[in-house]
Amino acid sequence: MTGPSLPRTGPGRLLLVAVLAAAVTVFTATVPLLRDFFDLRVYYGTVHTWAGHGGRIYDYRVPGTSYGFTYPPFAALLMLPLAAMGRHTAIAASLLVNLAALAVVLGVLAGPGRRHGWFRWSLALCLLALFEPLRDTFSFGQVNLVLLALVLGDAWLLRTGRGRWAGAGIGLAAAVKLTPALFVVLLLLARRWRAASVASCVAVAATALAAWADPGASRSYWTGALWDTSRVGRLDYVSNQSLQGVLARLGEPDRALWAGAVLVVLCGWALRARRAVAAGDWPAAFALTGAAACLVSPVTWVHHLVWLLPSLVVLARAGHPRLAAALYAVPCTSVVWLWAGDASGLGGFLGSNAYTWVTLGLLLGLPAGQPRASRAFLARSASATAAAPSPVKPTTAAVGDQSESSSGAGAGVAAAGAAAAAPPGRSASSDPTGSTRPAEAKPQSSSWRASSYTAKPPPS
Repeated sequence: MTGPSLPRTGPGRLLLVAVLAAAVTVFTATVPLLRDFFDLRVYYGTVHTWAGHGGRIYDYRVPGTSYGFTYPPFAALLMLPLAAMGRHTAIAASLLVNLAALAVVLGVLAGPGRRHGWFRWSLALCLLALFEPLRDTFSFGQVNLVLLALVLGDAWLLRTGRGRWAGAGIGLAAAVKLTPALFVVLLLLARRWRAASVASCVAVAATALAAWADPGASRSYWTGALWDTSRVGRLDYVSNQSLQGVLARLGEPDRALWAGAVLVVLCGWALRARRAVAAGDWPAAFALTGAAACLVSPVTWVHHLVWLLPSLVVLARAGHPRLAAALYAVPCTSVVWLWAGDASGLGGFLGSNAYTWVTLGLLLGLPAGQPRASRAFLARSASATAAAPSPVKPTTAAVGDQSESSSGAGAGVAAAGAAAAAPPGRSASSDPTGSTRPAEAKPQSSSWRASSYTAKPPPS
């Protein structure tokens, strides 16, 4: 059974895009969207204090909060250009960098751009605007989309056989933030020794460069700031959608229990990822690794879940577009914030951890080990490749006539349109940019959910 057909005429397509864009605009106007670039303010203030006033990287705190820089010193070194910018210029630069990173991510996930016209890209962009992790990445001024682009660049190099520099992107990402280091383990599981060596050498060299630039900052980070969880935020905060967050909301602070859960997840990931790479299914291997990293990290804020995009696209292209749509729709609803004040009971356990369940489901159920995936980063769906090309029409003509939901950048997210377009019943935030104001004693409104996320925001 096929889904509803999309318009094929220019005016019909333009009307659909206009209607969808209007629906997205209404949706984003009724949820807590704007985070006042809080994380960018952390980066900006840290770099200005460090480079302009001789301060120390890990001593800086955003005025009125207890939040400061939490990344390794190499990240601060890369952000030095912020020291020469004004605040508004820094915001513009952050938006441009994230847009460029998004273009790279979509280009790798979708395949050659010549296969996709303006209509499909417009649908994909409208639907991506609904995805809460992506919205928050832009409105916080976060860096995870850039790290995802670096890692997926290595996936493209490995798939296309351009393996000489494969691993460099993973190494840079791991030097900026520790979580992407799990992709180095993936390379080791795949016995890609050269790529693993490149990744390790790049990460070590970047870390050494930062230690040379500021030995005190490196010593402070690796011996103190790295282990200080108070710098990050409350582990039981509803935005923490990792295994640690689930346990913290259950009131289980036992580190041994968390370590055991992490070990189980990593063993399951290693088995599935190794099967995928053995079959040359690099898309699934990288997607599984992104999902596993989100689960095992002690803190996985909602905006970190951009790492799930490859899994959702792989799932859709493997012949499960409806399931991908349903899973994609969950993070579009901002549903976890309904339990921001009270996550007790069965409803709180299920609802406040909804994004964690999506991540766990993708790790356990993502189709992996499909040899055909090695022919293109994202192989076409079975319905698009099963039929032989017509002897009259060339294959390229058939591509243009296939269903919109099974091609190009929209394949991973276009199927989510029907499920994600209807916003949940929430009142508009009266002050979505009040990022540092403390919440009331017992706030209940959706505007509190907006301000609470930024009043106690994860700085990075």
